[in-house]
Amino acid sequence: MTQIHHRSTGAFYEAIQSKFVLVKGAMILLILIGCTLYAGAVGYMYVNQQSLLYKPEGELPEPKAVGLADVDAISLTMADGAVLTAWSAPPAVKGAPTVLFFHGQGGNLGDRADRLREILNSGYGLLAPSYRGYPGSGGEPSELALITDGVQMYDRLDSAGANIVLHGQSLGTAIAAAVAEQRPNAQLLLLEAPFTATVDVAAERYPWLPVHALMKDQFATRDLMQNLSVPTLIFHGTEDETVPLHHGQALAAMSGDRAQLFVLPDAGHNDLWTHGLWDEVQKSLPQT
Repeated sequence: MTQIHHRSTGAFYEAIQSKFVLVKGAMILLILIGCTLYAGAVGYMYVNQQSLLYKPEGELPEPKAVGLADVDAISLTMADGAVLTAWSAPPAVKGAPTVLFFHGQGGNLGDRADRLREILNSGYGLLAPSYRGYPGSGGEPSELALITDGVQMYDRLDSAGANIVLHGQSLGTAIAAAVAEQRPNAQLLLLEAPFTATVDVAAERYPWLPVHALMKDQFATRDLMQNLSVPTLIFHGTEDETVPLHHGQALAAMSGDRAQLFVLPDAGHNDLWTHGLWDEVQKSLPQT
């Protein structure tokens, strides 16, 4: 009987050990699968980060086709040889400022025709580039290239004696702010739905990814705000789901009394103009 008992006990422990080995193997397999999937997601985001940040779409229309009959489509050659298309119009009123307009990440200039029409109807001049790599322009977009292009366009207007207003929309806010830092003689800086940094937005959307280590073009506007001397207007909607309101609030806080924050109730990311943005801007600009 004793021998039978020992054999039963041994068989029991062998079965337990066998199950433990199976469970351990399954856990290791699950961990390996999880690590593989995570590494794949990290790799995908790293390889495709430029297409996730820059989203050119469609074909660039002629200005007159979108109701901008007084606007010319001009070609501008940058210092590195890249040829960009920009929409240009002089001020309708002598002495009125020219708005250097930097658009958002998606689509093309034609999608901003309503904004541009309001600028022109107010008597102001306009220079609105299509970023490199976007419809109508050559080259490839990058943080350094877009900011460098912006500075060159500013200098083009400045050398012609223009009073310049820098206006950035979403992604364009980082470019406008960077130009304002390098060219402090701008008349005004307008930030429409800005972010503290593209990498901060990405970190909020993908908290499980090491985006600060992955992103090449981080557009850290937050690092510029204390250096800006250009009067700044910041516009942000309370219902902005693309770039939450706290980004605009943070930038305003960093700027101290150099910036004025306009929080527009019920406005989202792309409809700030229909919630009074341009009315407020004109109060801060010379009347034409």
